[in-house]
Amino acid sequence: MQQELFTADEVAERLGLHVRTVRNYVRDGRLKAVRIGKQYRIARADLEAFTGQPVEPAVRESVSRHRHVAVSSIVDIDAISPETASRVSTLLTGATAHRREGDEQLRLETIYDERRAHLKIVVLGSLTTSAYIFGLISAVIEEADA
Repeated sequence: MQQELFTADEVAERLGLHVRTVRNYVRDGRLKAVRIGKQYRIARADLEAFTGQPVEPAVRESVSRHRHVAVSSIVDIDAISPETASRVSTLLTGATAHRREGDEQLRLETIYDERRAHLKIVVLGSLTTSAYIFGLISAVIEEADA
């Protein structure tokens, strides 16, 4: 049988008290509690004994979690011509403007240093979308090398 436990915050909210007051009651021994790690847990029976009234079961909100996986990457490309850097930047700009169905939010920044012939691309997005972007970058770079 699983016993229902309340946090000090939940007890404070139920009783209309400050959480420090509830913790003081626990420390003084007026309210029985179990310490789990750094937090107190108060059993329903102990809370009922303290208040002298039955306690309604806690209504736990059903939280449906949706996993979010994000990628943040920096792609550095050396020895790239201004024309190829422009093609990559234009392609990536188009890819962000015309995302495919199911793509999550994507953010791209491109910085080209003509003096060093260096292109830096900052990619922020989901795994799938980032992988798609990396494929586009690779295709343009490989085509330019051919």
